[in-house]
Amino acid sequence: MSDATMDLRSVTIDDSGLSAPTPEIEQERKVAIFDLLEDNSFQLPGKAGRDVPPPPYDLELCIRERRLVFDLKCDSGPVAEFHLSLGPFRQAVKDYFQICESYFDAVKKLPPSQIEAIDMARRGIHNEGARLLQERLEGKAEIDIDTARRLFTLICVLHWGG
Repeated sequence: MSDATMDLRSVTIDDSGLSAPTPEIEQERKVAIFDLLEDNSFQLPGKAGRDVPPPPYDLELCIRERRLVFDLKCDSGPVAEFHLSLGPFRQAVKDYFQICESYFDAVKKLPPSQIEAIDMARRGIHNEGARLLQERLEGKAEIDIDTARRLFTLICVLHWGG
């Protein structure tokens, strides 16, 4: 029996109007969505005078008018939509892509000890981006660190194309 939570039953990315992803970016996206759907925690806090439909939810992520949009639906229809400024994520996304590029290059030509050091830095930046996402979603949605990490990967994918 698994302890996995599945508050999100589907995740789609609306990348219309964005540049086509590289094969590496597309792979990161597929892995993040797969992992996210295997185990995630995404709770919506109740609002005064309004009941929040219980999970599972269908999530669509996109960039609209230079803002990151989380659009949540359930069987009964729309649940919530919130827009986050991309500004606070820019540096974390830039750092993440730079370290990923270093990591992909290192895997091809460096010894395991150096690859491990780069991978530790990559995980640190990834965790920083995940914590930032948790902060930005405060009051809108409660997510655990693993869900935040996977969503941060998807934000990076959208950022790359935008």
